Amino acid sequence: MAIKVLVVDDSATARAILVDILKSDPEISEVDTAPDAYIARDKIVSNKPDVVCLDVEMPRMDGITFLRKLMKHMPLPVVMVSSLTQKGAQTTLDALESGAVDFIGKPHSNIYEGSSDIKDELLAKVKNAAFAHVNKPSTNLAKKSLTYKSKLETTQKIIAIGSSTGGVEALKEFLVQFPRNSPGMIIVQHMPSNFTAQFAQRLNSICELDVKEAENGDTIAQGMVLIAPGDLHMVLRRSGHRYYVQLGSGEKVSGHRPSVDVMFNSVSKYAGSNAIGVILTGMGSDGAKGLLNMRENGAMTFGQDEHSSTVYGMPKVAYENGAVVEQDSLLNLPSKILKQLESMEV
Repeated sequence: MAIKVLVVDDSATARAILVDILKSDPEISEVDTAPDAYIARDKIVSNKPDVVCLDVEMPRMDGITFLRKLMKHMPLPVVMVSSLTQKGAQTTLDALESGAVDFIGKPHSNIYEGSSDIKDELLAKVKNAAFAHVNKPSTNLAKKSLTYKSKLETTQKIIAIGSSTGGVEALKEFLVQFPRNSPGMIIVQHMPSNFTAQFAQRLNSICELDVKEAENGDTIAQGMVLIAPGDLHMVLRRSGHRYYVQLGSGEKVSGHRPSVDVMFNSVSKYAGSNAIGVILTGMGSDGAKGLLNMRENGAMTFGQDEHSSTVYGMPKVAYENGAVVEQDSLLNLPSKILKQLESMEV
């Protein structure tokens, strides 16, 4: 596939940097630019790009407003170009909830000074976005959570979830279906360090569950969801009947920190058949090996299907390597997980 990209940014310098990076990849056949949303709109209609790289702060119409209009009238893959500051994190989360596929930190001149990190990340995200499933953002979250006949006073269960690209919206639609008495959950969502606390707060405001960014030593309790902080691995530990999490830096695993594989491997070791593993939308393969390890140690495992995944990467690799016992849509997974939990409690 020859990918056509439109770069929308009011900064001529930023546009030039992004264009140079994108044109360096032979899979990207055409790169056009627009300095504002109005010119971008006309070019989208006439040129039909496969991916839009969209700046957040622009004159006349800001990037979030334009994104929402775009998703309403002409949905297509958008990669936001945003500052990774605390304020930028809030805006980026708004963008992801409004339909953006992914985001990249605002480029600056050090790209020309030998740093390939931003270049490689941008190219990977744009090329993956070109194949993403883009739908209008969901405005009808479940009005009422599902029910779960828990017997947790006699047995302790853990739900471990891994996600990446598309995971912000997927986790929202997934978690809102779980009732207050659900087993404790631990989640790795690939995000920068200053994003995860705000993301957890947003989820906490819409879910019956208590959602928070994990802190070292946090107990995993019924009705509690712990999200791994950006740039820290999170592992499960057990002391007697108490499950808790441990955080640490360490090297990146499967290209990520936090890594889904790291979390899943620890769950396999300390929870075994008391655990359920879930792998959701995301590019790459992080989590596939760890989920297989969980399955081989007695855990039930689920994967999101291709149709409902923004990027069918992580769940595809996990399904193809035999790690996923049952694959289904994002809408159906929560009810199947709760039924599985009930069947486990004897």
